[in-house]
Amino acid sequence: MKITHIDVFLVNVPLRAKFTTSQSSRTHQKSVVIEVHTDTGLTGLGNVDPSPKYSDESAEEIVSCLKDALIPAMLHKDPRNIVLCMAELDRKTAGHYHAKAALDMALHDLTAKELGIPVYRLLGGAVCESIPLVSSWIGHVPAQEAADMAIQHVEQGFRTLKIKVGKQIEEDIQRVRAVRKAVGADIQLRIDANEGYTPQQAIRAIKGFTPYGILYCEQPVSRDDWHGMAQVRKAVDVPVVADEAIVEPKDIIQAVEKEAADIVKLKVMKNGGLYRTGRMAWLAGVLGLKCVLGHGFTLGINSLSEIHLAASLPNIMMPIETTGMLKVVEDIISEPIHVKNGSVRLSQAPGFGVALDRKKLSRFSV
Repeated sequence: MKITHIDVFLVNVPLRAKFTTSQSSRTHQKSVVIEVHTDTGLTGLGNVDPSPKYSDESAEEIVSCLKDALIPAMLHKDPRNIVLCMAELDRKTAGHYHAKAALDMALHDLTAKELGIPVYRLLGGAVCESIPLVSSWIGHVPAQEAADMAIQHVEQGFRTLKIKVGKQIEEDIQRVRAVRKAVGADIQLRIDANEGYTPQQAIRAIKGFTPYGILYCEQPVSRDDWHGMAQVRKAVDVPVVADEAIVEPKDIIQAVEKEAADIVKLKVMKNGGLYRTGRMAWLAGVLGLKCVLGHGFTLGINSLSEIHLAASLPNIMMPIETTGMLKVVEDIISEPIHVKNGSVRLSQAPGFGVALDRKKLSRFSV
């Protein structure tokens, strides 16, 4: 089997509502979708969904990298040799993990289809029958609006909520307090600052959140400030998560050496694909760190890549934070991902189990 050509699509999909973090505010998700074609007629799908200021690459830069550097290196290769293909891409160009992740997803999808098995079986088999999800997140909104959203999420079956903070400390504390009061003591709350605080601000904010029983605080300070992360971690009684700071395996080692995090956040897109992300989860486990998995603005294919990966890894904290399919008005796949009582049941369909919806793909194309 050989790769004959690879189609690349740039799409801009509307969100159900405006969403604001400490890094950006958006009403649409601009994403890259690829389809790998082979001489046997089998195809594989990949998709990455960069976020402004979070991602090192814009959607347009990902498209350029794919077309100019990565796709030419993949032509005439056997897509089933996933590790060999990814090593070839690393020789071709350093970094560009978002673009490489899209290709990695497509190779896994295609290979699993040829074998007639789901991707999670290709990765070693499932450790569970369904994957619980965090809710579709609560952004930077007024406290009462946050409380109302939290109640809706709980009524939909979600048992863990994620709240964005990282701007005005008092407003952030009010938002967390209002959500806790609205949902009661049995719902887990995860807090994410998206690099929004200085170390001293983070310490003050987290101590303000602590009475409301938060599970952890994610990336309270800049991704480059390992000293600040360690300073925060030592000063608070809540676990600290490194997300933006964790891109390559060496970053996990850095988190341990600097004593800067209790948990690391992995994403198939951010970390370069299923193959790399799985290895990083294994490394984190060996070093005694827990792992959170998931990207909050994923379209369907990227969402499924994280669902399948989570199903194959025993050391991923559940629920996962793959919630993008809950945020978009429509998706570009033929069948929407079915979420029931806050969970996705694993499918037995080959590959990721979905096809592109050509009409929607055309409608959202840029």
